[in-house]
Amino acid sequence: MNNKVNYTLVGILILVGMALMMSFAYWMLKPVKNEDVQKYHIYFDESVLGLNIDAPVKYRGISVGKVSKMRINPNNSEQVEVTVIIERSTPIKVDTAAKLTAQGITGLSYINLSNGGRSSELLRAKDGEECPTIKTLPSFFKNLEDSFGDVSNRLTSTLAGTEELLGADNQQQMALLLKRSANVMRKMELLLDDKTINHLQKTSKNMDEFTEKLNKLMPNIDIFLEKTKKWEASTANSFDSIMISYLGLDKSMDEIQKAFHNGEADFKQLNADVIPTLNAAMLDFQELMMKLEETLERYRESPSDIFYKRQEIRKAPGEN
Repeated sequence: MNNKVNYTLVGILILVGMALMMSFAYWMLKPVKNEDVQKYHIYFDESVLGLNIDAPVKYRGISVGKVSKMRINPNNSEQVEVTVIIERSTPIKVDTAAKLTAQGITGLSYINLSNGGRSSELLRAKDGEECPTIKTLPSFFKNLEDSFGDVSNRLTSTLAGTEELLGADNQQQMALLLKRSANVMRKMELLLDDKTINHLQKTSKNMDEFTEKLNKLMPNIDIFLEKTKKWEASTANSFDSIMISYLGLDKSMDEIQKAFHNGEADFKQLNADVIPTLNAAMLDFQELMMKLEETLERYRESPSDIFYKRQEIRKAPGEN
């Protein structure tokens, strides 16, 4: 068995591998010409935990630069100043905004740039600035933290209100309210027992029957009212006739009295004037008495027939 190793070949392979590694490292760390990149400042009002030097800067998912420096803002200790180097060909406009974005579950972050409007102007450095400043947007974790803070504040307020509501005085009032409610419910239960419910059901049933009977009785009441009006009209006519007759008789008696007083009484003329008037009055009075007697007789036999009995229409011979 030949165990001889070709050390020359192994050495060549090692040298080639080292050259490739050095070439890759040089390509990764090669200096960038200043005319090909632009420096920007970004000021974050939140924690930049997970953001490191050389962290990528991406524009719509494309890596266009990297973080070159991070420090506390010397003019505002509540901000973090991040300096980034971005390719000049990247369209950084006045409405472009930077936001911290997490890279999966690694805990590392990168800066994501939102694209500005098509008609917006390119971002330029203002007077007195070293380089242009890109505005920022709160990250997802910042919004989540603010939401939790808001929820926590509301929960605290709710707990404080609940604690005040359930104080000693309010607990006593609530206990009294519950006690009175229990008493009312107990009285309602006693009031609405089976016997009372049955009684209410019978009362409701009787009311329905009474309403039904009243509806059936309404036509008879109308007939009663109509016949009452006719009877009143007939009686009034009879009394009017008697009144006229008695007025005529009264006038005749006045004339007779004057005649006797003056001694000018003419019995023939008296018979011609008074007797017919008196006769007519007596006839009207007799007719009224007969109607009243007939009405009273019908009332004694059947009081309801006076108002509710309908008159039978007699048909002539040959009519069906």
